[in-house]
Amino acid sequence: MMAVERKFIEDSILRFRIAEFMKEQLERAGFSNLTIQKTPLLTLINAEVTNPGRVIGRKGKTINEITDKLKSEFKLENPKINIGIVSKPDLEPQVVARRLVKLIEMGKNPRRMMHSMVKSIMDAGAVGCEIVVGGKLAAKGGRAKSFRTIAGYLPKSGEPARWVKEAKLTAYPKAGAIGVQVRIAPPDVAFPDKKAAVELPAVIRASEDFVDKESVAPAVQAPASVAPVEDVPVPVAEEKSAPKPKKKAKVKKEGE
Repeated sequence: MMAVERKFIEDSILRFRIAEFMKEQLERAGFSNLTIQKTPLLTLINAEVTNPGRVIGRKGKTINEITDKLKSEFKLENPKINIGIVSKPDLEPQVVARRLVKLIEMGKNPRRMMHSMVKSIMDAGAVGCEIVVGGKLAAKGGRAKSFRTIAGYLPKSGEPARWVKEAKLTAYPKAGAIGVQVRIAPPDVAFPDKKAAVELPAVIRASEDFVDKESVAPAVQAPASVAPVEDVPVPVAEEKSAPKPKKKAKVKKEGE
């Protein structure tokens, strides 16, 4: 039993090390998400980035170098890397957090950048989002502060909180380290207490309207039954024969 538990722990540690290595290698390409699937034949690594061209490189040079490092450093026999592009970067917390870290390190105002990013996230269709920045936001030697900007609906406990995407990064400006936390509720998740009305297709809606009209329409009464009419003989006019001509009376002549 101990050997089985040790195997599970070693696999989890290996997955964590591979994920951290891939994040470091794909940082300049706009790393967003990573999944690792291990099979008896190969180890499939699916990565999502905002700029796939930087990962692949010229004639696949960069991605081949990453594959060779996975074989040598992590002893993977047949690693295979699939690169996908992020369709909506504003809905990926890793991308948003990396963008905010770069702006803070450039000396931009964190609060202004936070409000701007929250607006862009909600415009992209998110159900809710939250950005928290904490650290020495003032001048060097100042006290640490934390700012939070939140919008929409964002569960923080229970089962619905598992569907919220989260990313944590650290910025290193001259004043000191500043932590950045981004949490986003994606638009394709239906929370139990926030079920939206489902829009029905036009065909189904039209058929339902037709059924409703039929159910509401007053019932047409059947015509009252009419007693059968007995066959009454119709009198037929008798044909009258033409009158016979009257015979002329013979007049007797005198002397006869």
